[in-house]
Amino acid sequence: MRKQKGFSLIELLIVVAIILIIAAIAIPNLMRARMAANDSSAAASIHDINIAEAAYYGAYNTVGFPATLVPLGGAVPCTAGIATACLLDNSLATNGGGSGKSGYSFAATGSMGPGSIINNQFYATGTPLSSLTGTRSYCAFEDLVIRLQPAGNITLVGSYGACQVLNPMNN
Repeated sequence: MRKQKGFSLIELLIVVAIILIIAAIAIPNLMRARMAANDSSAAASIHDINIAEAAYYGAYNTVGFPATLVPLGGAVPCTAGIATACLLDNSLATNGGGSGKSGYSFAATGSMGPGSIINNQFYATGTPLSSLTGTRSYCAFEDLVIRLQPAGNITLVGSYGACQVLNPMNN
């Protein structure tokens, strides 16, 4: 009798089944790890926006806070000025060209508070693009404290006042 070389069909099916079981265990953990990384990146981006807003306010105190994120950035090579302050990475300042950064969409709005002639208030937001890219929304205003929605709430923090009532992020 002649011996056949190779694997039988049942042996191949067992190997494929084992690989599928391992993938079923590993993929959800990888997704959770990616979402955690996106959340950390979003908090860091809000921190970067806070620092850039404060620096802009200090450098251009006749203007106050910029009306949007765009003036905080600037294309490379960047020349600092009111329209392009070069304080923030341009991909964050332009919100990734509309596609966000690390699964989050970012915005910042400068406004005039009561009795002011310059933008003396701002609030910044970081919102997941979907429930698969992040677990919560972030915001901050001119006190520079990062605040966050409860876990699972991925809706945009809709206003300056809504941001003020959220709990600060613990370090």
